[in-house]
Amino acid sequence: MKIQINNKNHQNFLRTPLAKKFINRLMLGGKKSIAEKILLESLSLIQLKLKQNPIRLLIKGINNVKPIVEVRSIRMRGANYQVPIPLQENRRISLAIKWIIESANKKKSNSINVKIKDELILASKNQGDSIKKKLTVHRLANASRAFAHYRWF
Repeated sequence: MKIQINNKNHQNFLRTPLAKKFINRLMLGGKKSIAEKILLESLSLIQLKLKQNPIRLLIKGINNVKPIVEVRSIRMRGANYQVPIPLQENRRISLAIKWIIESANKKKSNSINVKIKDELILASKNQGDSIKKKLTVHRLANASRAFAHYRWF
């Protein structure tokens, strides 16, 4: 199925830092134009299916997947501790994009466009594998909060 990408809003969206980050994460083997085409076709599929603004849906999905803390392993006195660490905004967005693309790649479908479309729709509804990953990380950080005093940075 060939989809026309004539919408100027989608073309302008590609110039934003969020879209550049998403495209660079999606890119394989330095093929940026293919990654841009995949993202634009996914946005067009979202618009056809839901009749909503796909850029808002993408932003909502990324905001829903963004973690607040992550767990890092720190070696202290010969023992390894899982220490919860609050995240900067850039790292939160990067992790959200990474998890969305990874969970889309795990799906069994014929086209990456459809996989990304489905995962973004699920993420915007607080469902899907990327949301499960976020909840797992938060649960692990909550369980390890007793070791938060080992954080020195």
